Amino acid sequence: MAECDGERVEAIYRTRDPVKNLRIRVWLQRVTPSALFTHHVLQPAIQRGQDLIEMSAFDTTTSEEVTNGYRTFDQEEVVVGWQEKLFSQFEIDLFKNEHACQSPLDFQYHNEILSLAETEERKNFRIFTYTDFDRYTSMEEYSQTMTTSTNETPSYLVERMSHVRRRRQERRITEGKIPMSRIITWEPNEEFVRNNHVLNNPVQTMYIMGDLGPYGKLGQREDEYILCTIKMDNNGVLSIKPDFSGSKSAYRIETEGEKKDLWLYTINNVSITVQKEDQDREKSLFKNLYNRHKEYLNTLVGEEFETPPLGALKLFVNGEIVSAQGYEYDNLYVQFFLELPDNWFCPSKQQLFGVTQTCSTKVEDRENVAYFSYPFNFEMALRSEDQPEGFLPQWPVLYFGVHSSDFWQRCRIEGYGYIRIPDSPGSYTLTCQTWRPILPGTSEMQRFFVGGFHELEDMTYIRTPSTFKGERLSRFGFRTETTGTVTIKFHCMQQCRAFLDSSMARKRSQNVLERMGGLSHQASLHSVIAAFGRAQQRMHEARENLSKDLLHTHVPLEPESAT
Repeated sequence: MAECDGERVEAIYRTRDPVKNLRIRVWLQRVTPSALFTHHVLQPAIQRGQDLIEMSAFDTTTSEEVTNGYRTFDQEEVVVGWQEKLFSQFEIDLFKNEHACQSPLDFQYHNEILSLAETEERKNFRIFTYTDFDRYTSMEEYSQTMTTSTNETPSYLVERMSHVRRRRQERRITEGKIPMSRIITWEPNEEFVRNNHVLNNPVQTMYIMGDLGPYGKLGQREDEYILCTIKMDNNGVLSIKPDFSGSKSAYRIETEGEKKDLWLYTINNVSITVQKEDQDREKSLFKNLYNRHKEYLNTLVGEEFETPPLGALKLFVNGEIVSAQGYEYDNLYVQFFLELPDNWFCPSKQQLFGVTQTCSTKVEDRENVAYFSYPFNFEMALRSEDQPEGFLPQWPVLYFGVHSSDFWQRCRIEGYGYIRIPDSPGSYTLTCQTWRPILPGTSEMQRFFVGGFHELEDMTYIRTPSTFKGERLSRFGFRTETTGTVTIKFHCMQQCRAFLDSSMARKRSQNVLERMGGLSHQASLHSVIAAFGRAQQRMHEARENLSKDLLHTHVPLEPESAT
């Protein structure tokens, strides 16, 4: 830490402990000429063994008032707690008179000062504190500047931020009643924006001060100097300026006026450290608390989840129609529905169709893009128990049509498309190219002036009509035009008894391998050797059988007939 006042920086700490346990020890001392003389002249002379009879005349203070070369009333050491009030001599002289008290806090200080005078238990003289409730705290925070310039004028935001600490969350909503304030302001004016553009994070502040006046003349406001500033917010962030001294050199303060005195002081954290047993007890307490909370959440969720029947696969699809781009007209909306093939079924209350909101487009990279962000979800199941072993089921298909609407309520079809639901679980982002039917002649002119022309009666005709039962589908003469694209996101989940059975089997085999431990490699080696032996034995058997067959099939040559 730097030794001069201008280079002292603020340190930030984060703590979960109660701030009331904070204890800070402040040591303050004035560097007097006699102390400097004793430190720089007498101590080397003592080490050299010189005669000090004549030199003792330089110090006019008695031996009882000197401690290590410093006068006792020029040094002080105090341990201060969080928001602990230590009165200065100025406050004692002020609040001792009851007529000077105006607020309830002033009368409280008046009673405390009278009790201190009766008991004579005052532990401080030069070091005192200003707590979060004192007037000085508010005045000091309001008068803080951001630069060293004398001509600085605080901005509006700086003035509002200076009162952030005082803005407590005191408004409470009465149970069963709705607050009268508006949650959303659709047309905020400039004054409203200025008044609400302030971060509201309440902070408690405490100042450790020092009265650096000459002895016998304490209680002058111009002799008060800030030794340390401590702030604590609701998030457990503790800031202290300057930082704790530790092993660093002491901080310096040079007083103003005709007689400039040099003061040294240190700041150290002397909070009581928690013992190891208490830490272990606290950890076990938190662990039990978290376990109880986990059990409570488990009881709320329950364990009786619905399991699909045997031979059935459940499919959950959470999707989002993200955007559409590249279409001719503005104010787009999308109509969609889900087609379930054979052997698929869904709950009776679920709707397999929907329509998005109408969205205006904006230009991005020379393309008109409409962002819908329209969510949808489907739940369906597949029965495969009555199907043959090699049966491959068809997957559901999402059909959609993009429409446009103008000021005169003229609706036009902008494009058709379809996307097959992904057959694997996971997250997917798919983009589909769309098309629309066209006819030669005046159809495009009619679409421009009237709208709503040449739409499909059955949207399944985009792919394969649901009523088609033949082998070949001819679309000869059906003219189309390529239009824009639609982007859709899918988040697919699958649930099946087979997944559970396979995972359990895999888990059991893994447990067996874990029990085997280091013998797994040895077992695999033995299995390879045994397989090689069996193969070799089968090869020998094959050779023997081949030789026997050759002997049985041998036929001797017949002798030639005589001529």
